[in-house]
Amino acid sequence: MSDIAFKNSDLNNYSDEQSELMKKTPQAIEAEKSLLSTLLRHPQECLAEAIEEGLTEQMFYLPAHQIIYENLLIESENPAGSDLISFTQKLEDKNLLDKVGGAANLTKIYGISSTRVNFLDHLSIVKQKYLLRQIIHECTDAIGEAYDNPEEPEDLLNDVEGKILNIRKLTENKDEQSVKAAVSQVWDNLSEALNSGGAISGISTGYPDLDALTNGLKPAEMIVLAARPSRGKTSLMMNIIEHVCVDQGIPSLVFSCEMPTLQIVDRLVFSKAKFDKSKISKGFNPSREELQSIRKAAQSIGESQLFIDDTPSINIQHFRAISRRKKQESNIQFIAIDYLQLMRSSSKQATSSREREIAEISAGIKAVAKELNVPIIVLAQLNRDAEKDAREPRMSDLRESGAIEQDADLVTLLCHDSDLKKYKDSEDTEGRASLIVAKNRNGATGIVPLTFIKQYTRFETRAWNKDEEHEG
Repeated sequence: MSDIAFKNSDLNNYSDEQSELMKKTPQAIEAEKSLLSTLLRHPQECLAEAIEEGLTEQMFYLPAHQIIYENLLIESENPAGSDLISFTQKLEDKNLLDKVGGAANLTKIYGISSTRVNFLDHLSIVKQKYLLRQIIHECTDAIGEAYDNPEEPEDLLNDVEGKILNIRKLTENKDEQSVKAAVSQVWDNLSEALNSGGAISGISTGYPDLDALTNGLKPAEMIVLAARPSRGKTSLMMNIIEHVCVDQGIPSLVFSCEMPTLQIVDRLVFSKAKFDKSKISKGFNPSREELQSIRKAAQSIGESQLFIDDTPSINIQHFRAISRRKKQESNIQFIAIDYLQLMRSSSKQATSSREREIAEISAGIKAVAKELNVPIIVLAQLNRDAEKDAREPRMSDLRESGAIEQDADLVTLLCHDSDLKKYKDSEDTEGRASLIVAKNRNGATGIVPLTFIKQYTRFETRAWNKDEEHEG
């Protein structure tokens, strides 16, 4: 935020008003001078270190210091280096010497008793003061915008929150991968895969056939799980959550727009315990073994790092804000949403078109997956076309499908054999289901055979029947 510094001021000639402002604004002039002194004395060794630590010219408070550092960076590209005299001459050739206080001031900075031992300490001080100035700047802007009485306060809140969360990134090291480094990483990944004995690289879903197709759920991926109403997509999602969060101990966050937290946890407990809760209402008393199983399931779920937000009709801004906060607080590694068509966008453009709203929501989910570098599985509704034709669903059956198809890395479609015309004469379709992997940006497509155990609201892996056909 170089605007806070006095760009047109002479280094040694501040007005009373400017001097008073300098007293109030976080800055560390002496640390800046010491830092520049070390950089002037040891440019080849220390400039590289400063760059690695993420130091930029904007982090210096005084414009003169910004100019000196910016030109030191330019000179660092010169293999022969640059001594004080030649550096002074180059500033003069660019008509910049007066702006840094003249040759006398450069010599004064150069002569400061600074050591390389204190270099990183002073660099840290300069970055911290810059961080404070950024906080002041963003908060001041937010106050001004709030006083302007915006029509959409939630958008302002989301914008402010994003800026505040991004402030720390300004002072963090920014590593830019070269192609050489990326190729090296590709080779390392290959070596790891060869030595893994077939283990997947992403998060396991608990369904081996699905893991084989996807190689696990990857960071930054948006995974769509779609089905008609009451076909078990929430159950399948919760089975995956159970395996990810409870069995593997991965911190996870669930957004449930339809089901309250108590109901979700209730289903999780009895599903994991594999106990038919409906029997209790019929007067059945669980055995000691069954009670122990229920207690064990409840304990494992209670001790897991599973977080649930059951805000109905949650908007994309709220979703983004909660996800960011839980990533910071609990380092969540997996997010699930039930379900996309129940979410909302608060932008003006979205009010005129449902397809535009879905597009904004879908893009927002994908953006959060990339920002937080976590896989996000989102449930979605299918239209009635597949149901009317009694056929397997296709991606085109997704409601408002265009944007969802485009944003998703993985699209899976859940159906039951009993819903399909081709199995109408089959004697045994009870519980038989299929998860069709219709799109897989990073792998193969195919079918995952499943069995739905209704009394446990649970999907289990089913042996693949080679005679089963998959309609395109």
